[in-house]
Amino acid sequence: MRRLPTAAELDEFHVLVVRTDHGDEPSWRTVVAELTRPWGDGGHEALVHVVDDRAWAGADVDDVLRAAAANEELSVVFVADAVTMASAHHALLAVTTVPAEEYENFEEYEGIHAFGREFRTTPAGVHDIHANLSLGNMDFEEFAEAAHEDLEKVYRAV
Repeated sequence: MRRLPTAAELDEFHVLVVRTDHGDEPSWRTVVAELTRPWGDGGHEALVHVVDDRAWAGADVDDVLRAAAANEELSVVFVADAVTMASAHHALLAVTTVPAEEYENFEEYEGIHAFGREFRTTPAGVHDIHANLSLGNMDFEEFAEAAHEDLEKVYRAV
């Protein structure tokens, strides 16, 4: 059965990563190693909650979003899919979990989703994204725009 951690089970400071591709163990170990490296200027501890369950094999973004809807505290989830495993930079898919109904008006929703509900990010970028979204320092759309402007359409932490 596919299940994601509830708000009670997931610390608000932990990045949530869902593995949906189980075909390349060496690549997956590389992704996990990159996700767990200290990050940012101060060498912050990388807090990651990985859902590494074969029940999620082949799941698509909508499957992940349906499960994530149960956790109202979650604003972004990161998906390690086949593209993640195959790419040299192991870019995960960052997906906003905030549905259209959460916005006060359609213009606000359109602004947040101007570049879509998802974009790719290097493993080093997941912590930057999660922390800034959690603190309200930046919006999902700002990260999506930065990814959109990259030649490979990948957000890279600075």
